[in-house]
Amino acid sequence: MSANVGIDISAKTFDVVVFNQGTYSKSVRYQQCIEDHNKLIVQLRKLRPAHIVLEATGVYYYDLAVALSEAGLPVSVINPKSSKHFAQLKLQNSKTDAIDAALLAEYGARMQPRIWTPPAQAQQALRSLGRQINRLVGSRAQAKNRLHAMKATRAIPRVLIDDELEAVATLERRIEKLRVAANALLEEVPELKRMHAHLCAAKGIGEATALALLAELSVLPEHLKSAQVSRHAGLDVRLYQSGSSIQGKSRISKAGNAYIRSALYMPAMSAVRFDPHAKAFYEALVGRGKTKMQAHVAVMRKYLTGIWACIRNDTPFDSSALFSQIHMKKT
Repeated sequence: MSANVGIDISAKTFDVVVFNQGTYSKSVRYQQCIEDHNKLIVQLRKLRPAHIVLEATGVYYYDLAVALSEAGLPVSVINPKSSKHFAQLKLQNSKTDAIDAALLAEYGARMQPRIWTPPAQAQQALRSLGRQINRLVGSRAQAKNRLHAMKATRAIPRVLIDDELEAVATLERRIEKLRVAANALLEEVPELKRMHAHLCAAKGIGEATALALLAELSVLPEHLKSAQVSRHAGLDVRLYQSGSSIQGKSRISKAGNAYIRSALYMPAMSAVRFDPHAKAFYEALVGRGKTKMQAHVAVMRKYLTGIWACIRNDTPFDSSALFSQIHMKKT
């Protein structure tokens, strides 16, 4: 039996445990730096493991995962929910960095996760740009809300209002600069430019939203099916049922990529108003007893299916094919 390696990631360090023939090695801690990444690569090449398992937590796993993969090592990047469920199956309650690394190592041995392939440099750059734009847009919205509250209060000194106006203007300049950089990147990569145009063909999806969605979806493996992409976005429906007893209403998991969910919310709302196919689908669900929010999420999920088809098949978004007679069927 080949050894399996688990790596628990944090902002400044990562812990490594090897699981081999039913036994765990002692946890070894490394620093999050190029030197320690290379040191680990040397050790793992000697070991020749079957799987090296990391969780997709924040941004801290990414550089290490890319370094290991480019070194020819078998890296598997898993959803943190997967390891959490695995820990629950093992009735494991204790939680330390070393224990988490050991759990990931055993997960690799038991579950045989798919080997991860890093996206191309252009896709990685686009995702970084898209996420920074998203963060800045959120900061701008907060600044505008503060500004609105200040203007409604007589006691606020004018200097504070001017300061907030300057903050909003600075954020808008930064957002525009990054959008220009993202569009320049699209111009350099014809494939990404075509995908962006395909997404803009959908009702409610403008250039900014298409950029946000493409930044997240273009880095995903092309072999993923639409249901897997929905799970990645946290738009999959989760039922709570035991035997014949249903415990509460079904709801989306929200266990995935929040950037995708955020980018899809307003386009789905616009589609229900202005796209006759999406509107018919929405109204059919409401007519069968779904709440408006449930129907709205269903449109988001269906839109994501269509967008993923655009990216995989290199074709423009087509709501007539996406919603064709779907509203006639019960879900």
